[in-house]
Amino acid sequence: MEYKYVVLTNTTIGVFMAVLDSNIVLISLPTIIRDLPATTTFDGLWVIMGYTLITATLLLTFGRLSDLFGRVRLYNIGFAIFTLGSGLCSISPNGISLVLFRLVQGTGGALVFANNAAILTDAFPVTERGRAIGINQIAGTAGSVLGLVAGGVLTAYLGWRSIFWINLPVGVFGTAWAYTRLKEIGVRTKGEKLDPVGNGLFAIGLSLFLLGLTLGALTGWSLAYEGVMVAGLLSLLLFVYLERKVKYPMMDLALFRIRDFSSGIFSNLLASVSRGAVSLVLVFYFQGALGLDVLTAGLLLIPFSIAFVMFGPLSGFLSDKYGARSFSTAGLLISSSAFFWFSIFPFGASYGLLVLPMILAGAGAGIFVAPNAASIMNAAPVNRRGIASGMSSTLVNTGFLLSLGMAFAIMAASVPISTLQAIFAGVQVQLDPTKLDLFINSMRKIFLLMGIFSLVAAVPSWKRGPRGAKRSEQGGVD
Repeated sequence: MEYKYVVLTNTTIGVFMAVLDSNIVLISLPTIIRDLPATTTFDGLWVIMGYTLITATLLLTFGRLSDLFGRVRLYNIGFAIFTLGSGLCSISPNGISLVLFRLVQGTGGALVFANNAAILTDAFPVTERGRAIGINQIAGTAGSVLGLVAGGVLTAYLGWRSIFWINLPVGVFGTAWAYTRLKEIGVRTKGEKLDPVGNGLFAIGLSLFLLGLTLGALTGWSLAYEGVMVAGLLSLLLFVYLERKVKYPMMDLALFRIRDFSSGIFSNLLASVSRGAVSLVLVFYFQGALGLDVLTAGLLLIPFSIAFVMFGPLSGFLSDKYGARSFSTAGLLISSSAFFWFSIFPFGASYGLLVLPMILAGAGAGIFVAPNAASIMNAAPVNRRGIASGMSSTLVNTGFLLSLGMAFAIMAASVPISTLQAIFAGVQVQLDPTKLDLFINSMRKIFLLMGIFSLVAAVPSWKRGPRGAKRSEQGGVD
């Protein structure tokens, strides 16, 4: 097999496994909250957020390490750590331990995600990158489809712990294959150092902000929680300031001078904020508000992922020929229209009515992701692809976290905590219609906000060059 296809196959398995795990956990979250001893709504939310937070805070450092010491080496280690973390999650005795073991998984996921796009970019010539990244992204979404179904089936018949078992054979195979077949072909950076202060400030800032946001929303706002959020924001501002001064920054702000890179990064961040909480909100709507079982809820969410799979490869292929700008912008506008549609649906609406905006949202995401990712990586200098990949993935994960945090804050501000706890545990809310209507109204507010973010994301997307950066002289190895 030609080497570039070896790379594509292995990195696709890595993305597939990581996304599979994410959606399996998401669809099973109400069952986990219900069944695992001493697990609260806060624990359940952080089972999702903790994984993404540790991934986001480590991606930039791992991107830097990959530029210094080799992308394939760190990618291989990440595969192994993720597999180990999956095994630990399956034996968690309580909610807190599950959150901690998810952090182990997130560390492995960060190593995989920080190097995935860079390894692909090294291996494929510029004229084929959009299609390769598109296939890679589509396989990840295929993992999300299987995750929704497999999570429902496994949880319903074998219990929620079995959702982590599925990662073990895939992880062992992928780790062994990556170790034996992948090779370093990227350009390494010589003589540069890490940026521990920058990484620490970013991790502390993001963690404090999200911790204050979720605790304040759950237990009631106070000066203490607001102070924690302010401290987080100040840490992030100090991070940006110091990154402009340090000789070898964790986040290479000089890359933002490249128009295609900065346009792609900012539209990616805003798009991630807009769609990050979609599945979470719908899971709780189907299982909590409507009282559907975990398998049925998973099946009902599949149209979103199928639409992504159908449009993603085509969009990636066409963007290689015609440029990324029109495709990525059109995808964001389509997603925005879907979210606005969701914001006006009535409680108890037929599934036929709900499935249409789900398909539209999935199609919009599929049209956007591959062209935008290829545009970002094409714009990055060859010796900065590791850190560019890490920066892109970091901001995507940051957007996802902000989306979850804002969605939870909106729900907690509108719905009594006892009602919210029941909904999050997947217990049908046999309460007076007024309390249930509060939850539905909070969902409408969330989708309205998502539509606005997606609409705003179209602005930087359109501002990139009409054809995108072309760096064929830095193309991959056939």
